[in-house]
Amino acid sequence: MRFHQDTATGNSIQSYSERGIVIDDKLITHSVLINPDTVRAWSPGCVADLSQEHFAEITALRPGIVILGSGATLIFPPAPFLVGLQNQGIGVEVMANDAAIRTFNVLLSEDRRVLLALLQA
Repeated sequence: MRFHQDTATGNSIQSYSERGIVIDDKLITHSVLINPDTVRAWSPGCVADLSQEHFAEITALRPGIVILGSGATLIFPPAPFLVGLQNQGIGVEVMANDAAIRTFNVLLSEDRRVLLALLQA
């Protein structure tokens, strides 16, 4: 799916497909953490791979809200992962990647402290 030009600042996602996502005309095919200032490779490939280390990577970026893209379909991570974020005052939503990407771009355009944690196996 291709998006049209918007006024978002930061790392908005230009397009996405089964191959990956495009930011600044660069195709990204691996799991990634994205906020307005950072595009960082992320090691888990799927929800089952999530660990305390991945939780720490997310919290270190100090987001106000995390959008977790769980892949092509919606898969919820273990409850302790979600509760751990919420206990630190971080909102969290889990969505399939297509919905997560659209939501991230909207929140980014609203200048929210949003982090997209996108899992791409």
